[in-house]
Amino acid sequence: MSDSSLPTVPDLPAADRPDVAARLRDALLGASFTADGLLELLGAPAYAALARGETVPALRATRGDTPLELLVRLFLLQQPVPHARVADVLPVEDCLETGWLARAGEDELAATVDVRPYGGPDGEDWFIVSDLGCAVGGSGGVRASARWRGGGGRRAGGIGSRREGVVLGVGGASTTLAGITVRTPAGSALDLGTGSGIQALHAGRHATRVTATDVNPRALHITALTLALSGAPAADLRQGSLFEPVRDGETFDLIVSNPPFVISPGARLTYRDGGMGGDDLCRTLVQQAGERLNEGGFAQFLANWQHVEGEDWQDRLRSWVPRGCDAWIVQREVQDVTQYAELWLRDAGDHRADPVQYQERYDAWLEEFEARKVRAVGFGWITLRRTSSAVPSITVEEWPHPVEQPLGETVRAYFARLDYLRDHDDAALLDDHFRLVREVVQEQVGLPGAEDPEHVVLRQNRGMRRATTVDTVGAGFAGVCDGTLSAGRILDAIAQLMGEDPVVLRDRTPAQIRLLVEQGFIEPAG
Repeated sequence: MSDSSLPTVPDLPAADRPDVAARLRDALLGASFTADGLLELLGAPAYAALARGETVPALRATRGDTPLELLVRLFLLQQPVPHARVADVLPVEDCLETGWLARAGEDELAATVDVRPYGGPDGEDWFIVSDLGCAVGGSGGVRASARWRGGGGRRAGGIGSRREGVVLGVGGASTTLAGITVRTPAGSALDLGTGSGIQALHAGRHATRVTATDVNPRALHITALTLALSGAPAADLRQGSLFEPVRDGETFDLIVSNPPFVISPGARLTYRDGGMGGDDLCRTLVQQAGERLNEGGFAQFLANWQHVEGEDWQDRLRSWVPRGCDAWIVQREVQDVTQYAELWLRDAGDHRADPVQYQERYDAWLEEFEARKVRAVGFGWITLRRTSSAVPSITVEEWPHPVEQPLGETVRAYFARLDYLRDHDDAALLDDHFRLVREVVQEQVGLPGAEDPEHVVLRQNRGMRRATTVDTVGAGFAGVCDGTLSAGRILDAIAQLMGEDPVVLRDRTPAQIRLLVEQGFIEPAG
């Protein structure tokens, strides 16, 4: 649906007044209401606390009367502010008319939505709009009490009664997905389950056409606000679940989704609970994505998956991959079912509810997991790439270690290396020239004073920050890879130094070379 045809959603600013959004944006920027401005005002500790949903340090840091302090209290801390002071900073009458602000008593104004400054990857000053109390954290942060009186009795407390459809702002999952997404130029991009619109905002930088979908009409409305207030191009907004809003035959160069992946009994909270049994929503999303991709196109998701008793979790995920797609699936974390249930019960604020009700809900989660024989839940990233290869590559791995975001270029390069390895048999591999990737270092591990190390480790200091143990041949090979000599000639020299048969060494080493290429330790010199 277009911005002008968005369904009427109560208690939100008008989405069909880009002129007002532009004036509001100019006013916010003029007051340095930006990510950099916030950091300078609040200081690192209070800024980090605000990102965790803790407001007390920010309240203490904004007790002055500067325009920036006023805007932080208004849009991030949901504090009523004097009408006269706001009129000095914002186009108040326009904001009241279109619903960005509402009257709070006779001489104060309050925000109707959270507006959080967000720095784009190239220094863009963007703004993420979300429901009040939901700039960060889960729906447990939504305050259901009335925030102001007046204005015909209008209040923000209505969100408390529609928590199921609440729209969150930027969280760790959102920024993780944005960071791992491949950012090559694209003709078309699909943000499936757009929420507050952050993925659509990023996609608009490198995609000619962006389509954003969500089952929640409130999310589509807020996405329109996010794009307008950020000065970004409007997206094609469509309501519906999964790929339902996608037209027959419509395909994309990029599909991204931070879906409601939480595995829960029921679907109480739209923003996180998928409404399908177990991990069926994530499975369905992945399986249906393949036919929606153009050749060479990427589909990238965050997902949860079940670890079922008697079943290999890696085999489970391999079965999700659609035909005609390469896949790289990375499990980043695993929680047992009790940890998992507690995490999402806290997210919903259930731990602050009646103890008996909390116990009943906790028990319902465990009952559901027991019925499905689920012993743990995994979380991670799923990347698909449409390929015409007769034998697609499917890699499922566990990597819980620290990585360096953004990883989009790392993901793109990984699939490019797969293509290279598919196109080069062992003979071609040995004829080619390689170089050691920058930021790779060698570590020797062994007892102090020992004549030789027990083993040698190659370690990446960027991207996935992988480490791999190599033998003497592998270490020697990597150490002299500067693009000058072919792989075969390097192995011949190593064979001579070690007194080995060069034919045997050439025969047994290509597998190790392939692994070093695949994992990004060495790269073709060309």
